[in-house]
Formats: sequence, C-alpha cells, structure tokens
Amino acid sequence: MPWQQKIRFLIGQPVGISLANGQGTSGVLCGTSGGKLLIIEYLYQSQFVLKQYDIHMIQDINGFPPCHNQQPLY
Repeated sequence: MPWQQKIRFLIGQPVGISLANGQGTSGVLCGTSGGKLLIIEYLYQSQFVLKQYDIHMIQDINGFPPCHNQQPLY
C-alpha cells in the first residue's frame, strides 16, 4: 500500500519514517497540513518537538509493531 494511503490509519500512532535521502526518523504521527507531514519527536529529558516534513521527502511510513513479550524485563 502506498504510504499516502497509510496516513489515515496511523494518525495518533507511533511510526517509523523513511526519508528519500536515506535517513529515517520516528515519532507520533499527528497528521498532514499544507503538504507537510506533522510528527511529534522526542528530544531529550521531557522535551518533545513537533516537526514538519515535506511530503516529497517521504519514502515510506510504517506503524510500530506490537510488543509480544509479556514478561518483566528486570
């Protein structure tokens, strides 16, 4: 499925984004506005930032898979 069709199912969800330049990023997909994809990304400590990526920079978008490990990690 083309990434443009995935957007409506992924709004409000954590996603991984492949950019056309070979880089990638991840965050929560907030939606689109004015030809840009809006993503909340973690910076550090308790700070987050809303970033905008031009839709022409996007190669693909995928939702995060669910966690299957039900046991404590300690």
